[in-house]
Amino acid sequence: MRDLSAETMDITNPRGGVRDAEITDVQTTMVDGNYPWILVRVYTDAGVVGTGEAYWGGGDTAIIERMKPFLVGENPLDIDRLYEHLVQKMSGEGSVSGKVISAISGIEIALHDAAGKLLDVPAYQLVGGKYRDEVRVYCDLHTEDEANPQACAEEGVRVVEELGYDAIKFDLDVPSGHEKDRANRHLRNPEIDHKVEIVEAVTEAVGDRADVAFDCHWSFTGGSAKRLAAELEDYDVWWLEDPVPPENHDVQKLVTQSTTTPIAVGENVYRKFGQRTLLEPQAVDIIAPDLPRVGGMRETRKIADLADMYYIPVAMHNVSSPIGTMASAQVAAAIPNSLALEYHSYQLGWWEDLVEEDDLIQNGRMEIPEKPGLGLTLDLDAVGEHMVEGETLFDEE
Repeated sequence: MRDLSAETMDITNPRGGVRDAEITDVQTTMVDGNYPWILVRVYTDAGVVGTGEAYWGGGDTAIIERMKPFLVGENPLDIDRLYEHLVQKMSGEGSVSGKVISAISGIEIALHDAAGKLLDVPAYQLVGGKYRDEVRVYCDLHTEDEANPQACAEEGVRVVEELGYDAIKFDLDVPSGHEKDRANRHLRNPEIDHKVEIVEAVTEAVGDRADVAFDCHWSFTGGSAKRLAAELEDYDVWWLEDPVPPENHDVQKLVTQSTTTPIAVGENVYRKFGQRTLLEPQAVDIIAPDLPRVGGMRETRKIADLADMYYIPVAMHNVSSPIGTMASAQVAAAIPNSLALEYHSYQLGWWEDLVEEDDLIQNGRMEIPEKPGLGLTLDLDAVGEHMVEGETLFDEE
């Protein structure tokens, strides 16, 4: 494998001042949110600490600990080289996808935060500069009676009117009561009729006050997905998300090109290489990478650039804490083809408590801070209060 460490690459020239910083430590902790959020911190000898987030779930913390020796002593400003260095060093452990890339993503985000603080620039400046001051946010909605079309419609109207969002999303992979065998992924006509009822109820209730997307979570066969998408063509559907399983992009292309209903895919695909096989054959209408999962901020920027070659917009999937959400927003501000960024924690009352800043999302928009790095300050007291049992709190800066 290639070893891209500074020592092997003979990177020794002094840079001057804080630009000669070195990484001294990497730490993680897991927060018990509506998902188990994995927060990552990169410490430097300049007294600057960068904070990032890996995609939620078990395993990443151990992987990050495994990668710490590859980072200590390195310059945190060499983000792209360090990203490739970690991919190479972890190649035998699966760095083409999955948990290893998610763990690397968390470190990469933390490096952007640290680099921004060292250079005294916002993170968006490090990935190309600004196209917009604020990023449109779409709210992922849920009800206790998720299969009830009227309940979904009422929640959609409430969120639009009371919380100010003009973009929302509901799940369509919900029980209809007409299933015979959910394992085979086939949709019977009564099941399709039920999903159409949800779409009709929500889109008619919301009207032109908000765009409405619908998520299928990779649940259906290619034929069923085509039939469902065709039935939805008469409705104002912003997009239909992940209608078929994520592995076979040939089937995804057939579904997308069979319908005028916009199709969004991408959260379960890794790195620019995986996204390429969706974008080049135009197997999607909208690409939806998850930044703390797909490879981090620069990798998402590269995916957006590839998507722009095919005039495809980017609607980032996001189920993160404020840290991962802001990292996604920073990139969304810096790419021309950003459509919207997901927000998945509107029912969690303390989501914003994890950072010292207030009012991160207002009227369905996330303003991009001009402070260095991500522009957020982690509240360690709040992190400690909501940590997963058995986790250890970060060291102070």
